[in-house]
Amino acid sequence: HEEERLSYGELNARANRLAHHLIGLGVRPDQPVAICVARSVAMVVGLLAILKAGGAYLPLDPAYPPARLRQVLDDAAPRVLLADAAGRSALGDDALRDLTVVDL
Repeated sequence: HEEERLSYGELNARANRLAHHLIGLGVRPDQPVAICVARSVAMVVGLLAILKAGGAYLPLDPAYPPARLRQVLDDAAPRVLLADAAGRSALGDDALRDLTVVDL
């Protein structure tokens, strides 16, 4: 992605580390895990990690209006959110209060 390159081995290793962290946070099979990040290598790592942990990923586009993002979060009720600066900004502090946020 742009200037960042990752081998399959590096991608797998990063996704495994994050998946183990998610499991440690209590992610269980089919549990929704939200991910709100800009398109990047970190997004791919996050999606793979959620799947490796057994969770169900809930993609949130940081470009969506904050009210829409909050509505999706309220409906799906994830307990864990993977986010970057763009995702945190898009969601706002109020939406992040009840979530365990993992920075990517």
